Amino acid sequence: MTYSVKFLPHNVSVEVDDNESLIRAAMEAGVHINASCGGGGVCGKCRVLIEEGSVEGGISEHLSPEDQEKGYRLACMSEVSCDLVVRIPIESEIDTSRLNIHAGSRHTAKVMYSNIDELRQDGLFIPPVEKIYLELDSATAEDNQADVARIINHLRLKHGEHRLTMGLGLIRKISDIIREGDFKVTATIVRPVRKDGKNEIVNIEPFDTSDRNFAIAVDIGTTTVYGQVLDLHTGQVLSEQGEFNSQISYGEDVISRIIFAEKDDGLEILHQKVIEVINKIIEKILKRAKIGRHEVTTITLAGNSTMTQLLLKINPSYIRRDPYVPASIMYPPFHASEINIDLADHTIALIYPGVSSYVGGDIIAGIMASGMYRTSELTLYMDIGTNAEIAIGHKEWMVCTAASAGPAFEGGGVKFGMRATKGAIEDFSINPETYEPMIITVENKKAKGICGSGMITIAAKLLETGVIDSRGKFNQALDTPRIRQTDDIWEYVLIYKENTQIDRDITITEPDLDNLIRAKGAMYAAAITLLEEIGLKVTDIERIILAGGFGSYVELESAITIGLLPEIETEKVTYLGNGSLLGCKINSLTNALRRDVANVVNMMTNFEMAATPSYMDHYMGALFMPHTELNNFPKVKERLERLHKR
Repeated sequence: MTYSVKFLPHNVSVEVDDNESLIRAAMEAGVHINASCGGGGVCGKCRVLIEEGSVEGGISEHLSPEDQEKGYRLACMSEVSCDLVVRIPIESEIDTSRLNIHAGSRHTAKVMYSNIDELRQDGLFIPPVEKIYLELDSATAEDNQADVARIINHLRLKHGEHRLTMGLGLIRKISDIIREGDFKVTATIVRPVRKDGKNEIVNIEPFDTSDRNFAIAVDIGTTTVYGQVLDLHTGQVLSEQGEFNSQISYGEDVISRIIFAEKDDGLEILHQKVIEVINKIIEKILKRAKIGRHEVTTITLAGNSTMTQLLLKINPSYIRRDPYVPASIMYPPFHASEINIDLADHTIALIYPGVSSYVGGDIIAGIMASGMYRTSELTLYMDIGTNAEIAIGHKEWMVCTAASAGPAFEGGGVKFGMRATKGAIEDFSINPETYEPMIITVENKKAKGICGSGMITIAAKLLETGVIDSRGKFNQALDTPRIRQTDDIWEYVLIYKENTQIDRDITITEPDLDNLIRAKGAMYAAAITLLEEIGLKVTDIERIILAGGFGSYVELESAITIGLLPEIETEKVTYLGNGSLLGCKINSLTNALRRDVANVVNMMTNFEMAATPSYMDHYMGALFMPHTELNNFPKVKERLERLHKR
């Protein structure tokens, strides 16, 4: 038996089988519902309102008796047993508006090559895929060499191209193409990484199309996917677009997705979802830039090890199992159409290599973009997120690691946590006398939750004013109604329900703070452990680079106050932004970088924190704000002592 499920406010209906889960019905309808835990009923983010009909199950401790009475249920725990009309509340929906807004002006890290002129000056402007216009001699009785030989010989004699090859698919079309262009054609050539490798001719077009050569750069993040289209003559970004990774519906972290991939058809589903997002981005950016798909000659992609294997439909199971081995860290160039990326058959896909199961191509791309591998400055590179990756080093050596920080920085594991979209609390201060808050939300909209950067600032300000102690516990003796106990959990009311979008008080709770402390503790402990393993200290660091979308919005003083970052002079901290996307962009412009990539991967030494005994000691010490050893944060210690004496 099948039933109809209608989702509001989208007015989308879908037919599903009896006892199908409501979260699965939403997926089939193409409607997104936040499900941070991958459908396990743990996070409580997939609240929906049953307006007509009823479901089996769906009741959880995350829903108050009042909510249950109104008809709220958790979609992941609800089974369809009749026709339904379901409304998705605003806090359970996804909002992409913030993705395409750049962070404000910060102390920005210098990208290794910020424009094409710098590449030309260094003699490095040699795109991995190049288009060359050829005016061939016409075939005659006296010059009747084969069409393929005519092209190869012309490239060798007139353009100095050697070691050229051509595939059977192109050979089948070559004779007609040459004559359509009256022996005036444009050849598309793929450069090898090795200087002694072969140059492959992947396309021949009639007439001169050499000025229409474009590349696409794609960062495949666990949470978001970003794409840019580049003009390979000017180096300009012509259009860009960000979308949420639709794999989110199957789990917000890589472990949840690996587990889903192990189920029947799970790998195929996750592969299809990320390809759908990439194709959606490609369609938007090409349409906006007025570029045809056949004019794109290369697409460079970077992601963490799990995202890369899911993209390529490679079983990721062994990434999460001891001894944590990925299928590969290097991937050969291939035709993008082989994995159903919606580009021409001749478009070449280049995948950034990784280092280990949890230090992937996105980090290598960021390191390449930052140029830290070419400097003598001792640099700490940090990509803050659910999967926190860290690299330390300079041009002589590099070490790296990853730490599972959990989803708190992305709003997961937090009662009112959300991504940094409209209505998310992103800045906060508190009156030290009355303990009343002052709050700023994204785009100054009515509040509907707290984003990760907001959580960091809130925790820092509550600590500074003595509302919470170093363990994240509330001072119950303070004279304010905003500190209260609800269902045996202590919390602080940030905004009362009449001033929110969700008709509920928005609070920050002790479990929220505990999750934040664990996340920042994992990040800090990994950095300190890595430094210790190579015989260095925080004081040896000459520069910190914060990468990733989240890192672009972190308020530096607050991050140091809670102990997320080591205490270091703020002028030594720079913001790279989306280092993965920047690395893909540069990779599209110069083949020389591809050679450097292999060298950097080979010079990286990876440390597994699970196999490093001192990591757990550092982690336990970091489960306080800023740290159990306050002398590691002398300036924060001094400031807290001064503020608490007032």
